[in-house]
Amino acid sequence: MLLLPADVLRPRRPDEHFAGEARAAREAGIEVALIDHDARSGWDAAVARVPAGAAAVYRGWMLDSGRYAAMAGALAARGVTLRTGAASYRQAHELPGWYAAAAGDTPESAWTDGDDREAFRRACAALGGGPAVLRDWTKSMKHHWDEAAFLPDVADETAAWRVASRLRELRGDDFAGGFVVRRFESFTGAEVRTWWVDGSCRLVTAHPDTPGAPPPVDAEIGVAASAVRSLGLPFVTADLVRRADGRWRIVEIGDGQVSDRPSGTPPEELIGALFAA
Repeated sequence: MLLLPADVLRPRRPDEHFAGEARAAREAGIEVALIDHDARSGWDAAVARVPAGAAAVYRGWMLDSGRYAAMAGALAARGVTLRTGAASYRQAHELPGWYAAAAGDTPESAWTDGDDREAFRRACAALGGGPAVLRDWTKSMKHHWDEAAFLPDVADETAAWRVASRLRELRGDDFAGGFVVRRFESFTGAEVRTWWVDGSCRLVTAHPDTPGAPPPVDAEIGVAASAVRSLGLPFVTADLVRRADGRWRIVEIGDGQVSDRPSGTPPEELIGALFAA
């Protein structure tokens, strides 16, 4: 079964953003059920229309780990088992969960638990000096690059904290976990999104931010294979990019359920990859 968000105004229809995946799933003979993320009575009400007693995959809006666990619990009470359990979701969704598996193939990183300034200073000190990119455990503010993402020199404590404070302000209630400081690396070309099911790469697409940039034929998909397989997670994405020296790097690993499908990738391709025998 495929679980999708319901349309806010028409709760018996899937959200328009996922309508193509709903259609593709139904055409493939896969049952589709809707979750009402706007239900005001909690998760039991949100999943009330989901048929009981089935295995399911969620495809929908990003949820923090706590909300995902609550959704999984409400579904379990109906006898519905998510392919990705709450612990697996958290491991893929939050950088501290997947970083060790990808170390060596992803930029060096240090992080905090919370938004304490002294903890942030220690994280910066762990990288020593030089430029870095800042984010929280789940998301960056790359569209606010100069003010909330790029640290010209992690050794400049005052300037670094100014950027961290701005990121914290912009993320607001969505701030997840703590600060993550990642050593800056110079990349070239667009990112490539790879989709992995049970440790096997099932689909390679453009990145949603650059849907018109197809993956190059020489993209080294295998750079993510060891990390993904060691994690042992059921459905993840790994975003890859070529570094200026030609080496392919893992930019990020994420839970595939909440990873956006680029507009140029037909929904049938993703549904086929996800539900293939």
